[in-house]
This record gives sequence, structure tokens and C-alpha cells, in this order.
Amino acid sequence: MPVLAGLRVSAFLAWKSIQRGSRGTLALTIMIIALIFVNLVFLPSIISGVVETFDAQSIDFDLGNLVIEPREGSQYIDDVTSLQKKVERIAGITGTSPRITAGVTYFYRGRNAASTLYGITPEDERSVTRIAEYMTAGEFLSNGDTDAIVMGTTLAGTEGEEAGGLPSLQGVGVGDSVEVAYPNGETRTYRVKGLFETQSFGVDTAAFVTTREMSRVLGLQDQASMILVKTAVNGREDEYKTEILSYGVQEDVLTFREKSGGFVEQAIQSFNIINTISTLVSLIIAIVVVFIVIFINTVNRRRQIGILKAIGIDQQIIINSYVLQVLFITAVGALVGIALNAGVTTYLTAYPLVFPGGPVYPDVEVSAILRSIASLFAVSMVAGYIPAWRIAREDILSAIRG
Repeated sequence: MPVLAGLRVSAFLAWKSIQRGSRGTLALTIMIIALIFVNLVFLPSIISGVVETFDAQSIDFDLGNLVIEPREGSQYIDDVTSLQKKVERIAGITGTSPRITAGVTYFYRGRNAASTLYGITPEDERSVTRIAEYMTAGEFLSNGDTDAIVMGTTLAGTEGEEAGGLPSLQGVGVGDSVEVAYPNGETRTYRVKGLFETQSFGVDTAAFVTTREMSRVLGLQDQASMILVKTAVNGREDEYKTEILSYGVQEDVLTFREKSGGFVEQAIQSFNIINTISTLVSLIIAIVVVFIVIFINTVNRRRQIGILKAIGIDQQIIINSYVLQVLFITAVGALVGIALNAGVTTYLTAYPLVFPGGPVYPDVEVSAILRSIASLFAVSMVAGYIPAWRIAREDILSAIRG
């Protein structure tokens, strides 16, 4: 029998088997396949969402795209203004912001907290980070401020509430005075000009004064602990790093991921282990479900299979008919799964998961969907072929006897 004719016969037998089979079993099998599909796509989309969230938090609030640090053996970058001009001449770099970093202790109404204080040039900082856009009270610093400070809401805290181990002054508000003890023994009192909340715990536990003020306290002159660099396009940090170094910059240049010390990569690795286990379990469930359904189907139709063979229907056509049933069930299950996943994604986009680094939105990649569909079809075909092959290969008399 020609191949095309054989496939038509297989398709006819498969369709009749589906029509005459249990509608409840068919619907349940399709729903199980759909849920397995959702499970295969959901966790990778959350992992991608976590990566995007941490990347966005790092770039927008903490580090920019690139960080220039002092060369080995130096505590500060010298001649900062000249270096800024050199870097900003590079096409695609939209801003630079020098920062002076100091570990300080804050004192407020008998309470104290140790955290990081940054000295910044507010105008430059606005060109790199978005902290100024996330003020919850008061306003951001101005270049001329020398007696003002802005701090994160976690550091400011809430009266009577602990911060779960994070530094907190438990109730600082705009207009309050906070005393700051610098590492060189100097102390200063600042008026709280504003509070910000970025949902990045590393930023919301810090505070900012102007570079002008901190340089005066620490005795610095056109120096910085680091320079943050903002690029017009995210994702090309390595290219810009190479270009900056090619301009003769002697300081260390790091991408935001290199600066973060591999924290995101470690988190991704942990998520990927969980995802691998979840994927294997899901595919095993798919194999078991399809195998059981087709096995029961073929066992219940052993006599019919024997009769088909007796009237001259080729064994492979019978096997193919069950494989086509599996393909139909998997295809419908995948479509239902795509619809369910779209619903879950829509819900989590409106009500995102809350992680320490900020809200996480599922990032469903087309490659993940295609990979999940291919995996489902592969395991389903294997799981459906084996029981059909075992029954179809029996001799005619044994099959007819049942």
C-alpha cells in the first residue's frame, strides 16, 4: 500500500477511535498535557523575569551599565572630571556619575544604624540612575546642597518596626536631623531632604549627600570611589567596556554583572537546577499518562486490532493510527496549555511576584514555548508507540481471542 494511502487509513482509524472513545478520558488527558505544558513554560519564564528584574534594578538604581573603579593599589580615582569627559565622548554613552563611597554610622533619637553613604553630583546622578524619580517624600538633592541628605525608606525605617536585620533608624522623616559619623572620625549633622524607595534592598538601605559635601569631610579633591556609566542600549556592556579601555583608560572597568560578583549568575544556576528537576518530572508524568491511556486503549481493542490485521490492514498502519491519536491529544493539549499560560502570564503581569530585588514579571520566550512543545511531542510519541507496537505485533488469533 502506498505511504500516503497508508497514512490516510491510519488517520481514519485514529479519528474513529477518538470519536468512539471516552470523552471524559480524552478531556482529562488533554488537560493533564496542558498543565504539563504550563509547568514546562512557567518556571523558565519566571527565571527570565528574575534575571530581567535584577538587571533592571542594577542598571537603573545601583550600578549603571558599567562601573569604573580605581586601578589596583589605589583607593580613589584621580582627576575624575577629565576621565568623565574622555568617557562621555564615546558614542552611545549617555552619562557618567562619580560616586564617593563611605561606610558610616547614622544616629537618630538614640538609635543608630551602620550603612553606606554615597557622595554624588545630583545632576550627573540623574543622567545615570533613576533614584531621583522614586522619591516617596521630599525631594532629591541639588548640586549646591551641603547640609542635606536623602535616604532609602528601609534605612529611614518606620517607628517601632524592625527591618529584619537590615539597617534601620525606625522612623526618620523629611525635615528630621540625622547625625553621621564618618570613618575618619568626623561627624556631621544633616537635614533629611527626601526619602526614596526603589525596591532594591541594596539601594534602599543607603543614603546620599553631595560630592561637594563628602569631599570636604574626607579631604578629597576631584576624586571618586567609582564612576557609574550609562549606555544608550542595554546588553552591549562588554562592547562598551572594550571601547572605554581602548581610549587609554587605566582604571578598572567592570560591567554591572561583573561588579555584582556573580550574584545573579548564582541565583540563575540555582533556579536552573530546580527547573531541570521540574522539567524531568513533568516529562515523566507525560510519558506515564500517555502510556497508560494508549495501553488501556489498545488492550480494550485487542480484538478489533486482530480483526483489522485479519482483513489485511498492515501492522504499521495500526501502530500509526495510535501515534496519530497521541499527536492529536498532544497538539490540543499544547494549545490549551498556551491559553492557560497566557492567562497565568496576564495575571502575574497585573499582580507580579514580589522578590527582594523588586517585582518579577514572567518573561515568556518563544524558544521556551517551542522547546516545550517539541519535548511534549517527542515523549508522547515514544509513550504512545510502545504500547501500540506491543499489541499490534501479536498474532491474529491471540488478538482476536483477547
